[in-house]
Amino acid sequence: MTTQPLPSASTSTMPVIILLALAAFASSSAFRICDPLLPVLASEFGVRTAQASSAVTYFSIAYGVMQFFYGPVGDRYGKFFVLSLATFGCAAGSLLVASAPTLGILELGRFISGATAAGIIPLSMAWIGDHVPYAQRQATLARYLLGSISGIAIGQLLGGVFADTVGWRWAFVFLAVIYLVVGWLLISRRHSVVELPTSGGVRLLDPVREVWAQPWARIVLVVVCLEGAFVFGPLAFVPAYLHERHEIAVAWAGGISGLFAAGALIYALYANQFVRRFGEYRLAVAGGCIMAFAFAVYWFSSVWYWGVLASILSGLGYYLLHAVLQTNATQMAPAMRGTAVALFASFLFFGQSAGVILASVAVDHLGLAAVFPIGIFGLPILAMVFAWRLRKRQALQASA
Repeated sequence: MTTQPLPSASTSTMPVIILLALAAFASSSAFRICDPLLPVLASEFGVRTAQASSAVTYFSIAYGVMQFFYGPVGDRYGKFFVLSLATFGCAAGSLLVASAPTLGILELGRFISGATAAGIIPLSMAWIGDHVPYAQRQATLARYLLGSISGIAIGQLLGGVFADTVGWRWAFVFLAVIYLVVGWLLISRRHSVVELPTSGGVRLLDPVREVWAQPWARIVLVVVCLEGAFVFGPLAFVPAYLHERHEIAVAWAGGISGLFAAGALIYALYANQFVRRFGEYRLAVAGGCIMAFAFAVYWFSSVWYWGVLASILSGLGYYLLHAVLQTNATQMAPAMRGTAVALFASFLFFGQSAGVILASVAVDHLGLAAVFPIGIFGLPILAMVFAWRLRKRQALQASA
């Protein structure tokens, strides 16, 4: 395996980025596939919908915890190699979910899936950060995110379609097959892929402490944690809300919710233009406000097709804000980029877990509609505070 960095983004990196995008597709599909299944899982295992949401939270918690492992290990042994192996663990976790006789076994399978999927997207982003200059990085990450975005849409759609046809378990068999194919494609190329392993042994806490010691890194990590809570807590219950409020099929509700990816695709296609025209500060503020408006549309919609607009807007708003955070994350600690980006993902998924737990409590006591005020009030405030700090930082750097 070669160890020299490529000087810039080039045609030689694109085949690798395409493979990484395929891995991101599988990982994102696994994350979102349970959203439309919550009512079905509740019926299957005889629990409340809020209890069935553990299928989401166990994945998210495992994903977040394992970042403390994957970041330093990826920095030491090679990001591409480590994420390639992780795909096979994801396949095993998906097969366990598919055969689960109880909710407890399903939770275990989702935990394994989350623990192994944790090594895919963050290490892919870190690998891109190693090989693509900052000026080109946001556009390159946007192209890479097409895989993740497609996985979000297709994952939600697949969950609903399988539930309404051959059964929800086959959704996870399908996921396992995707992971195995993608894992084989990745591992077959590992000897020709450029890596930047660091010297020295693997010390899990030292790199984490070094990243956390940087003030800007702390701001980015706290903001992305809150973003995860305010966005994905409510989003996990959108298919169930559409199914209950508008009395539409689970597959249809999942498909509408999956249009989140259409809004994200708009961002990915026009990322360069957005950044050049508006800059990071305005993009962050716009993202928070658009997401808040989307949640309000979900909440007050009287017919199901307003959910289509809300889903598209939620995807666009999320990536306008998240892409700014994500690009800053790749530059928080260039010498330990794997650890830095893994911490970023860890805080995002801890936030998502907390958001789903908070939303499930609200659902239990107040009903499904109660999840939306979380994002309506939280996101604009969060986006404006972060944008203010980002603008202040950029002004200081310009004057230095």
